[in-house]
Amino acid sequence: MLDVVYARLDTLRDVTRGRLAAVRRERPSGSPQNRSERDAFATLYEDRLAQLEAVEERLAFGRLDLSDGERRYVGRIGLTDGEQTPLLTDWRAPAAQAFYRATAAHPDGVRRRRHLVTTGRTVTGLEDEVLDLSEGTDELGALSGEGALLAALAAGRTGRMGDIVATIQAEQDAVIRGELGGALVVQGGPGTGKTAVALHRAAYLLYAHRRMLERSGVLLVGPSRTFLRYIDQVLPSLGETGVVTTTIAELVPGLNATGQDSPAAARIKGRRQMADVMARAVRARQRVPAAPVRVTVDRVVVWIRPDDVASAIARTRRLHRPHNLARVAFVRDMLGRLAEQYVRQLGGTVDAEDRAQVVEDLRSDRDVRVALNLAWMPLTPQGLLADLYAKPWRLAEAAPDLSEADRAHLVRDRHAPWTPEDVPLLDELAELLGEDDQAAKAQARAQAQARAGELEYARRVLATTGAGDLVSAEMLADRFAGTGPTLTTAERAAADRSWTYGHVVVDEAQELSPMAWRALLRRVPTRSLTIVGDVAQTASPAGARSWAQVLDPVLKDYWRLAQLTVNYRTPAAVEQAATAFATAAGLPVSPLTSAREVPDALQVVRVEEAEVVVRAAQIADQAVTALLAQGGGRVALVADRTWFDALTAALEARGRAAAGTPRGAAADLDAPLVVLTPRQTKGLEFDVVVLVEPALVLEHGGPGDLYVALTRPTQRLHVVHARALPPGLGD
Repeated sequence: MLDVVYARLDTLRDVTRGRLAAVRRERPSGSPQNRSERDAFATLYEDRLAQLEAVEERLAFGRLDLSDGERRYVGRIGLTDGEQTPLLTDWRAPAAQAFYRATAAHPDGVRRRRHLVTTGRTVTGLEDEVLDLSEGTDELGALSGEGALLAALAAGRTGRMGDIVATIQAEQDAVIRGELGGALVVQGGPGTGKTAVALHRAAYLLYAHRRMLERSGVLLVGPSRTFLRYIDQVLPSLGETGVVTTTIAELVPGLNATGQDSPAAARIKGRRQMADVMARAVRARQRVPAAPVRVTVDRVVVWIRPDDVASAIARTRRLHRPHNLARVAFVRDMLGRLAEQYVRQLGGTVDAEDRAQVVEDLRSDRDVRVALNLAWMPLTPQGLLADLYAKPWRLAEAAPDLSEADRAHLVRDRHAPWTPEDVPLLDELAELLGEDDQAAKAQARAQAQARAGELEYARRVLATTGAGDLVSAEMLADRFAGTGPTLTTAERAAADRSWTYGHVVVDEAQELSPMAWRALLRRVPTRSLTIVGDVAQTASPAGARSWAQVLDPVLKDYWRLAQLTVNYRTPAAVEQAATAFATAAGLPVSPLTSAREVPDALQVVRVEEAEVVVRAAQIADQAVTALLAQGGGRVALVADRTWFDALTAALEARGRAAAGTPRGAAADLDAPLVVLTPRQTKGLEFDVVVLVEPALVLEHGGPGDLYVALTRPTQRLHVVHARALPPGLGD
């Protein structure tokens, strides 16, 4: 059967390549509509070909033998033959659910479940589970496809996260197939597969709710760009390429947040009260002059009086519009008041046409513009926030509730680089300020007039070409919108700060501050989210200590909790040591059961202080050599940043190129050996971890950082130390 499905895959690839080549051969002639149609179909076939190419590995991985005699194969995508007879069932389809959920107690019509282990296009292993107890099976284990699962867990790491579609367990599948509505919080300790579950859930939701999500898109928020590179192959391997990925630091398009805040500044900027600080900072730029301002226009004197400005500001604020948009109403109000004075100075009344000319003359006068700008200044988020940080008196005006010491932590030069913690504040200001949308409204009206015709034309094209199984009329109409290269939903969403998504997935969500949550929730008004994390691993000073603490104020009754309890990554000895430390440190540890034992998984080496660096480099070097001899894998040397130079030099002395050792936030994911801080390892995993001086990690980073570092290995953890081990870990 494997030969049959791969042959069908090859056929579909050839057909799609042929259609793409035929479209590309067409000359760019004819009407703009014809050129748009050609470009749209080129994009359509390119996307389809990319999907077909991405599912090569383990295309089919399971088989269900049903009680009624039917045999059903399960794989990455759904395939049918030329007669539309099903060959392969998409893992996300309801018909495949029993592959992950069926048990001997609840077989769900399944007699036998088979796991296929493949290398390339060849079957290299089979594992059968008989679920019909009448066939004489014994008590079954708790893990589905245990042999295939343990083989996958023992495989060497490659520098990129792999999917788990062939080995999803029942508690993971329940989360993946959970309903779309509301916020689903997935809490789980290290190694429980939270990230993999979140990615598979995104793929499942796009499959099950495609018409709802294809226009608005799905946003995936990760803790770092390194992490996003680590997972970037998972969704394409599941047949999905349209998810927008970002970090909090990249949430505002065009902003480069490369700076770094002190822990104190990060904690203050993340507080929920900073929303009030930003609002007061904006209102402070709506100012009443201390004294009347005399202005002469065409030899006529008018006065910009404080009472008039105060009245106009009060009336404009009642509109509850963003600052820059409301400024239009303020200026119109003030120009009307000044025009009244102007007309009175002329000693009579004027008709509407002459009055309009008076208003235009006032609007064009430089002195009038300056005076009104001083009263209601047009602002940018970057300019306002930089000014707030650079001028202590401005900060005191906007943040009277902050202590003087807290405000001192925020003061900095106006040209200092933006930090990730600044991004939610800038996003808040962008909402409060808005932009002058007159041109955008005019453009929207013009586009709305053409939309109905484009949709009707797209429906006719789909009916003629028979491509309706690949794309909807709405998507095709979007691609008809221009005559040149067109943007996908994901590309348009990534470039638009105000884009709202149908669903948002947040990984390592415990690190988000209350201000970061405000920024994210603006992007998903439906409150449809998948939130994954572990509050015991929180490292950010502004992060969550409990889900209720951070989510109740913003999501109220819209969130529900699911727990993952099986640790698939970390060997039992390592998990037990890490849990003992975390418990002793008072972290809110989730209950965990390790799926496997690995002999000698935990090695604790105590040396003299002068020998720590040399011994750690030696162990890491030997681990790399051993893994390469076995076919490959990855080693992480995890240490406080103060050790980096010494460790790099020690590795170079042993012939390990320092080029593979990252500095700062960018890690070389393909290097067999990397040197990282505990925080840089968040969300990643390695075959072997060499942890240097855990007491120093605890001192500089806190218990969350050390807990993260302890739980990264899949095979072995070496702890090299001279100082006393932290409580729990020493036990």
